[in-house]
Amino acid sequence: MQVCWVVDDIDKAMADWTRVMGIGPFFIFRDLKIDSVRYRGTPTSTHFSIAMAQAGGVQIELAQQHCDNPSAYRDLVSKGENGLHHIAIYVADYDAALAHFTDQGLKAAIEGTFGEMRFAYVDTSGPLGCMVEIIEHDPLEDQIFARVAEGAEHWDGVTDPVRPGFPDA
Repeated sequence: MQVCWVVDDIDKAMADWTRVMGIGPFFIFRDLKIDSVRYRGTPTSTHFSIAMAQAGGVQIELAQQHCDNPSAYRDLVSKGENGLHHIAIYVADYDAALAHFTDQGLKAAIEGTFGEMRFAYVDTSGPLGCMVEIIEHDPLEDQIFARVAEGAEHWDGVTDPVRPGFPDA
């Protein structure tokens, strides 16, 4: 399971999480841009950075939005603020997972693709207090999640607390 916080300053947030919680290392993915996304049914684009670390069996994600476009991030966390945003589930059957929520009358705030991988943020803020992200199983995502988990398993708590998310970065 993944839990995500939207943050105003991703570098400060990584340092704070490492200092306060002892979590790390963080793998940073800077300046991501997605153009194949719909916000509440309307085509849009987004520009953001994310950082991932592992805390036991839970992946911690920090996300910073760089653009002013309407987004699921801004639906719950105002610009300049930090806050819990979503829990994520990683699924083999994306359509069934999305239907599980939409059959209950819940709506996707965001739907899109990142490469070949589909994702959605379902607005579960009413019943749960946060959104749920559905991430479609993807081989590249498998590799990223494994690197994050392995990084935490072998981390000494000091060395390279922030690492590039993509190995060749």
